[in-house]
Amino acid sequence: MSVWLTRIIPDPRSQEVRRDLAGSTAAMNLHRRLMSLYPSGAGPDPRARFGVLFRIDDTPAGPHILLQSTHQPDLAQLPDDYGTTQSHPLDALFDALKPGLTIRYRCAASPVRKPGATTRALYSLPAVIPLTGAHADEWWTRQADTAGLQPLTLNSHPLDAAHATRTPTSGNPQRIRHARTRFDGSATITDPDLLRQKITDGIGRGKAYGCGLLSIAPAKNTP
Repeated sequence: MSVWLTRIIPDPRSQEVRRDLAGSTAAMNLHRRLMSLYPSGAGPDPRARFGVLFRIDDTPAGPHILLQSTHQPDLAQLPDDYGTTQSHPLDALFDALKPGLTIRYRCAASPVRKPGATTRALYSLPAVIPLTGAHADEWWTRQADTAGLQPLTLNSHPLDAAHATRTPTSGNPQRIRHARTRFDGSATITDPDLLRQKITDGIGRGKAYGCGLLSIAPAKNTP
């Protein structure tokens, strides 16, 4: 099974791009747009079926959309004026991973803590508590360890929360909010198999709304 990485450079002149990327519902709009690039009728959770993860990266030239999946996207489904695209499998990158290799990483994730039932009742806490600052950094360090990485450097930056509305088959619409932090830095690979799996599966919550995509590249001083 190949994992595909696609970079979409959206054209800001496109009305569809402006609709997808603007406002508090951008994560939900972009989720719908990107899922249209995969076959329909894929069961109750097509995002998981096709391993779809995405992230918006701000660059000096404007936002870029990074899309990853275990099924090659049909980029012809994008509107003609949406922007430019480039897609390739990650086989060569995955094959090059080995213990001791130093890599650079980036992940926009939703760090949270889930208190136990007793703690929630005692302190009237919600079931999920978003983490920020040092607590978010500690969360990322734990996640990196389970992903076969030993962080060497870490820079974290809070991002706007991802908002969405989910309409269940019965009941009222549910509002969804995922607090997000972007983690950047360098790390040493301790377990290549774990790392491949985490890159494929994503990290943490909110994977349908722009969270959890772990991107890596060899460090510049790595042969």
